[in-house]
Amino acid sequence: MIKSKFALLYGNRSLFPASMIKDAQEELPRVLGEMGYEVISMDVGATNHGAVETPAEGREYAKFLHENKGNFDGVILSLPNFGDETGGVEALKDAGVPIFIQAYPDELSKMGSSERRDSFCGKLSMMDVFRQYGVKFSVGKPHVVSPSSRAFRENIQHFDAVCSVVKTVRGMNVGAIGARTTPFKTVRIDELALQSHGISVETVDLSDVFNRMKSVEVSNKAYKNEAEILKKTAGWDGVPDSAFDNLVRLAVVLREIAAELNLHTMSIRCWSEMQEQMGISPCVVNGILSEAGFPVACEVDTGSAVMMQILGVASKAAATVLDWNNNYEDEEEKCILFHCGNAPASLMAARGRIADHAIIAKAVGPGKGFGCNQGRMAAGDFTYGNITTDNGRIKMYLGKGTFTDDGIPENYFGVAGVADIPKLQDVLQHIGYEGHRHHVALTPGDVRGPIAEALIRYLDFDVTTFLGETL
Repeated sequence: MIKSKFALLYGNRSLFPASMIKDAQEELPRVLGEMGYEVISMDVGATNHGAVETPAEGREYAKFLHENKGNFDGVILSLPNFGDETGGVEALKDAGVPIFIQAYPDELSKMGSSERRDSFCGKLSMMDVFRQYGVKFSVGKPHVVSPSSRAFRENIQHFDAVCSVVKTVRGMNVGAIGARTTPFKTVRIDELALQSHGISVETVDLSDVFNRMKSVEVSNKAYKNEAEILKKTAGWDGVPDSAFDNLVRLAVVLREIAAELNLHTMSIRCWSEMQEQMGISPCVVNGILSEAGFPVACEVDTGSAVMMQILGVASKAAATVLDWNNNYEDEEEKCILFHCGNAPASLMAARGRIADHAIIAKAVGPGKGFGCNQGRMAAGDFTYGNITTDNGRIKMYLGKGTFTDDGIPENYFGVAGVADIPKLQDVLQHIGYEGHRHHVALTPGDVRGPIAEALIRYLDFDVTTFLGETL
């Protein structure tokens, strides 16, 4: 997954030694480079010490940002000393990206008037005036931190995720492949509400997908590449050659459509035309595309596609969508999360095997729905959530759970996992009362914090988080 690129800004107040600025200009880029981040900085000769103190210097920095628009994902405002809030506001009021304010700590052995930084106080002043001017910003913990510290690295990883989510949502293109299946009113979404937050929905008719699949040449490089990926992803014993061939063709066509429409994620109508006309279920193809950082949601659930993309860019890992599906005996904080076989391989406990769609087979007949990647979710922590639209607003919930090693009967169809979710009964009531869908998107790890910060602070989403924690 791609890391964010940062523009660096150094705040200054002339009462303090210039060496503080110079040291920061050496340390900060070096540490960020060691972490794998690219940075850009204004020319040192453009202002006094290459920092910003006065409004005039702030305007010079704003000009630098304007000239480099699109070449950075966030700004790190470093305060080697107290800094000057008026210059900072002038520099960043039109930055258009998330801003992280970092302040250097003082040392007890350097508290004389010529050595003290006072960045602790300066950061509060900067935050105060930014609020007054409506400049949105982020800060981390502790309040003051050295770039060479572990805490700073954790702050930047968090801020990277914030920047990734903001960048992703602004200008996200989502593909809706096929019409929504009539019975699934649960996945309806307000496209205008999405558009008001920068998310565009592009539609493609399923008949066009089928026609394009038929025209794919088996000798071309794209076909061969997709065939190799599918073979490595799961076991194919007993799968008809015709089903494998059509799954390869589907993968080729979906990637082509994604490139043509500049899509970042998509949802797809996965029954029953896929089974009736093409003899496949697209589940395993959805999984390999999601593994490659292009999430695909089932059942034309466009909201879940958006959520999967947000989760994936925050975690820098694969994301998937499952059903809130079954209770787990009488354990109130456990349930079974399931779907037909769309999970990315990296989220599964072991290599899966491709099976017929045991549920849809009851309607269309056996042998017409091969493509479900049968297996189990890997044990470990995950972040879950989903979105819906309500009167022009986007509403989201976020939480954290853990897939356990608890057993599921061998004859249980699809990919499933036993999820241990704190306050699960409250979560389920919230989902129902607020009109959320029966699907839940998830990704490994705990990335609730940066997602909530990005969507609340910078993008004006309505976000509910669980566990009663401050994120």
